[in-house]
Amino acid sequence: MTTATTRRVKRLPLLGWSFIFTVYSLLGIGLIVLMTVSSALLVLTVGLPLVVGFAYSIRGYNDVYRLWAGHILGTSVIRPYRPIPKGNLFSRLRVIGSDPATYRDYAWLWINAILGFAISLVSLALFASTIFYGIMPGLVQIVPEGVLDLYLGPVEVSRTQNTLLYWVFALISFGPWWWLAPKMMVGYARLAAVMLGISERARLSLRVDALASSRAETVGTQAAELRRIERDLHDGAQARLVALGMSLGMAEEMLSNNPAVAQELLTEARQSTSLALSELRDLVRGIHPPVLSDRGLTGGIQALAIGSPLQVQVDVVLPARLPAPVESAAYFAVAEVLTNAAKHSGATEAWVRARHVRGSLSVLVGDDGRGGVVQDSAGGLHGIERRLNAFDGTMHISSPVGGPTIVSMELPCVPE
Repeated sequence: MTTATTRRVKRLPLLGWSFIFTVYSLLGIGLIVLMTVSSALLVLTVGLPLVVGFAYSIRGYNDVYRLWAGHILGTSVIRPYRPIPKGNLFSRLRVIGSDPATYRDYAWLWINAILGFAISLVSLALFASTIFYGIMPGLVQIVPEGVLDLYLGPVEVSRTQNTLLYWVFALISFGPWWWLAPKMMVGYARLAAVMLGISERARLSLRVDALASSRAETVGTQAAELRRIERDLHDGAQARLVALGMSLGMAEEMLSNNPAVAQELLTEARQSTSLALSELRDLVRGIHPPVLSDRGLTGGIQALAIGSPLQVQVDVVLPARLPAPVESAAYFAVAEVLTNAAKHSGATEAWVRARHVRGSLSVLVGDDGRGGVVQDSAGGLHGIERRLNAFDGTMHISSPVGGPTIVSMELPCVPE
């Protein structure tokens, strides 16, 4: 436990958690009894649904400790369970029984019933003693002499000495509570995170799976992008350049015999040249917008806001230029979100906010549309998530029915 972690912990909220967990741990004792009895009944048919049901209950019960430990430690405690199939009870029981997290859950119930209950009770008892001994000096002064006096064997203690002794006892209780309670509760939270969170080996396995999936999606996306560029070149600029060559050839043949027709062909060739250049610019802009190279992400987002049919407010404060791939990924993500908002949300206004905080680019895009956005595996939002995953980025969507819709994106990066 670091000093910084202890300093972040507020003692009065911990006192509330101590009271809650003192009672909540007793509920865990009930789950221990029920799970043990239902496991013994597995030889009978009735034990199967009971074990599966109580396994789900224990997981939900321990979710409270995961959320609390994540809040205390300033991190997220990931649920470590293997996916449970939707088949019959036997298949579910087989997955639950073969999952190491199930046994760690059950072990946590026992540890929490003893250690967790003791830690919570000690914290409450020290605080209660502080309050009790803290109010006693005042009561000693208003009650008849001898009613609340302390007795130290044959030694007579005066009222003033009684008051001082109560203050001493209050300080003796307050000191350990002030110093020890945060350390005990943070240690308790760390133990919960270790017991109930995902193990380092499993975390690494998930990370490898995520990287493999991200790499596969990135390769597929690049292949699709190359096919799109090839198709656009073939159907657009290439066809116009071929037509341009034919027009110039015909104009060359007609120049001496029919100058008027040659002039028309040259005019048509000039128009084809302009169209081909325009299509090439659009193609290049789709690969890497020139505005990003010239003005960075700030200028790129401002250009998107100007070109959007919505009224877009831009609030971008970045310390310096970011790596070009990150700027490109963020630019196209914002462009996709604004395009979706203009097409599907019924919004009239939108806003974009971007900051670089603690080693990550944070981008928020919101609109005042009807909300209810659902992420589709074949939709544009999934494409944004896939693009961000290539940089270890994340995307979260908040879109209640009725709006507003807010898309938050984070990309780890270091300014250049």
